[in-house]
Amino acid sequence: MGRNAIETILGAVVIMIAALFMVFAYSSADLRKVQGYTVSANFPMVDGLKEGGDVKLNGVKVGSIASMELITKPGFEQYLVDVKMTILPTIKLPTDTIAMVASESLLGGKYLSLEIGVDEDLVPQDGNGRLTRTQAPMRLDDLIGQLIYSNKSGAAPAAAAAPPAAASVPAASAPQAAHP
Repeated sequence: MGRNAIETILGAVVIMIAALFMVFAYSSADLRKVQGYTVSANFPMVDGLKEGGDVKLNGVKVGSIASMELITKPGFEQYLVDVKMTILPTIKLPTDTIAMVASESLLGGKYLSLEIGVDEDLVPQDGNGRLTRTQAPMRLDDLIGQLIYSNKSGAAPAAAAAPPAAASVPAASAPQAAHP
């Protein structure tokens, strides 16, 4: 009977510790949606971004991605991704703010990073705000392919690429200019 009571108490302690860990993980993960004004931006591609993802300014979460929609640019046969994000109302964005897709780490997820501009005009907070300066994510496989291609495209080693040294002419045998 004593052994059953110890196992029950030990099981209850383990469950309480697991519950405390879950509460801590949820509160520190900052998974809540941001309430604020809507800003949109068009990107040529958004590899790795997800709805509900973070929008960060200087590494601090200031918003979340509300939606992503594939659109066509009028007059062009080009597809763009219209990203709508919700930004905290206390954050005032200049109209020349740059929105870019950034990586959390080499193998980690992606988030939307904002780089504040210097313009005095601000993005309207009425829900019709738009960022016109965007930067698509750098794709690791494309960078590796470019690196391999640039090394195979005939780039000569540094020693072979140097131009031949010019023949030096002794100063005494060089023709002298006549002075009038």
